[in-house]
Amino acid sequence: MLAVDTNLVVRLLTNDEPAQAKRAAAAFAANEIYIAKSVLLETEWVLRFSYRLDRVAILRGLVALLGMAQVTAEDSVRVTAALDWYQAGMEFADALHLASSIGNAQRFGTFDAKMARRARAITPIDIAVI
Repeated sequence: MLAVDTNLVVRLLTNDEPAQAKRAAAAFAANEIYIAKSVLLETEWVLRFSYRLDRVAILRGLVALLGMAQVTAEDSVRVTAALDWYQAGMEFADALHLASSIGNAQRFGTFDAKMARRARAITPIDIAVI
């Protein structure tokens, strides 16, 4: 199994540097691939800020990536929940942080009242605005 860095994922999804995208695609084709949650978090950020992609395009790319037969995501159940919440309007980082806390904590604390309101509407997590 090959664990991949964000730059391989971004090249694969954007094909912005064709030579590297071809090498990334070959690596994905030749290996079982492991993608850490931190790589997904960074990938979403890079696609949003550096490439100016919208939520729909980012979600489509991440879902396609994680749907590849040879790809395994770290903590896939929680990653799937985070993607569902992202699709429903949460920021991806917030959704991933919340999903990662399931089963590990009774409550999630934040200063971000707006995020807490949004999360309360779409997640089962008990959120405390500190």
